[in-house]
Amino acid sequence: MPGPASLEQKLAALPFSAGVYVLRDRRGKPLYVGKAKSLRDRVRSYFRDERSSQHKPPEMVRKIADFDTIVTDSEAEALILESNLIKEYAPRFNIRLRDDKTYPYIKVTLGERFARVFVTRRLVKDGSRYFGPYADVGHMRRALRAIKELYTIRSCHYDLPRQAPSRPCLDYYIGRCKAPCVRCQSESEYREMIEEVLLVLQGHTGRLAEKLSARMAEAAEALEFEQAAELRDVLRGLQEIERRQLAIDPRGGDLDALSVVRDGDTACGVILKIREGKLLGREAHFLGNVEGEEEGSLLSAFVARYYLSQQELGKELLIPFAFSDQAAVAEHLRQRTGRAFTVRVPRRGIKRNLVARAEENARHLLEERRLLEGEAERRAPPALYALRGELNLERVPRSIVGFDVSNIHGSDAVGAAVWFENAHPLKGEYRRFKIQSVEGVDDYAAMQEIVGRYFARRIKEDKRLPDLVLVDGGRGQLSAAAQALERAGALDTPLVALAKREELVFTLDRQEALRLARREPALQLLQHIRDEAHRFGIQYHRKRRGARTVRSALQDIPGVGPAREKALLSSLGSLKALRAATVEEIAQVPGISEHLASEIFRSLREENGSSE
Repeated sequence: MPGPASLEQKLAALPFSAGVYVLRDRRGKPLYVGKAKSLRDRVRSYFRDERSSQHKPPEMVRKIADFDTIVTDSEAEALILESNLIKEYAPRFNIRLRDDKTYPYIKVTLGERFARVFVTRRLVKDGSRYFGPYADVGHMRRALRAIKELYTIRSCHYDLPRQAPSRPCLDYYIGRCKAPCVRCQSESEYREMIEEVLLVLQGHTGRLAEKLSARMAEAAEALEFEQAAELRDVLRGLQEIERRQLAIDPRGGDLDALSVVRDGDTACGVILKIREGKLLGREAHFLGNVEGEEEGSLLSAFVARYYLSQQELGKELLIPFAFSDQAAVAEHLRQRTGRAFTVRVPRRGIKRNLVARAEENARHLLEERRLLEGEAERRAPPALYALRGELNLERVPRSIVGFDVSNIHGSDAVGAAVWFENAHPLKGEYRRFKIQSVEGVDDYAAMQEIVGRYFARRIKEDKRLPDLVLVDGGRGQLSAAAQALERAGALDTPLVALAKREELVFTLDRQEALRLARREPALQLLQHIRDEAHRFGIQYHRKRRGARTVRSALQDIPGVGPAREKALLSSLGSLKALRAATVEEIAQVPGISEHLASEIFRSLREENGSSE
């Protein structure tokens, strides 16, 4: 490995051009592969003292001992090269595809004079057309079965016409093949059939149906009824395929809608394929090692390393938000397809709904994996994913604890903590607090006390900590709660504050408050938790105030101590019932004489009269 002097020389000689870099450890093993508009600026930044600005794990930055660079002509070329090197090296700190299996494709061997159609998991540059990959293997097999029912594609492995049997096989006699091997079907007829198969695999069933209808009419007019009947059966099969396809856009159109959803160290990306306005299929991949990555990096990685490898592309790619490599992706796709290709973020209408549907599918698959792997007991609702996105959290906040302080004119100050699991209240985890260290009205200090006591106890008892903390209030309550979390050793727990009236959301990493739309599910969930904490706190406050009222009403009566006060309330039920009781009823309470009963009756009546 090069020494410090040679490393400094390499850094000094870095070009300003676009390209790809490979960061290596002392043994030369690749740690990370990245791309850059300027190799000089990007690579040198890893060797500065202020390494925390890299948004990369400190462990990775500490291990960097050397690097390689490859200059490219464009950002689009760098994007593809980066993807290829990541697949080759599989660096530890790059986002990676979690699925280690190879997804199947439908292969049409156009390099052969009599093409075959079958399933494969290997892509070979032999002139064939590949359709896929299919994450939904069931969908692939249904498509292949429908094609083989519609068309008489040969299933043999002969290298036709060089190799050929002396007579046709069983498929010919049962109508599954027209035996091109023994020249019962011409090469031009077979080629025309394969072109129709390609249209079906591309999803263009409507265009093919028009073509077949015309051919069927011509055959019937020429009195070729057997051929017309065959075409009729093919048309019916196409209509069945079209019927099963979900209509998305009545105006038609060929496009792909893509979205990526993350939760902690895992993300799921989904592509919906729409052809002629119908949903043709869904492809999905899981990404691992994504913790700490920005949303744009996730989207870029999924597009570059999965979408760009697709064999069949629409004319437009719809994405949930803009990302830094968007222009490079569009340029690469224009060069590859030889036609105009748009990559854009739809704002409204059908296309926006398609991106939302892709996101919903990705969320569904991610939750399904969490459940199957035992990482979650119940599905997280969409509002939690929305909240994760709005607050830029690493993980979906499945567990949220909300805090509130309640007092009236500085008296009987109390605190409340409510726990929500998967957006539902978990009342067994509710806690209430009597403020102990604060005198008078000081909401900041009171909030700091209850948050500190809550987390100190949970940590001491080794209980699970929530994924998100919500405090009722603004920037002041947020700062007080942050100090309490730091003292308790739980500062890593995400923290937000929700202020009343304008319903602004305050976070520690933003200078400006976050204003969410009133109908936004994320805001409505925060409001629900905040209001529940307030309700629970007010309930406790009223209970303490009521107990104080009872004590003040009885404690001034001579002869009534704590024991007799407890006996009176236990026997008669409440202070209101005690005030309505007669002397005889009060005297029936154990330990209360007739004389003392008269005193209690008179005192309560005088107090009631003065209060009126």
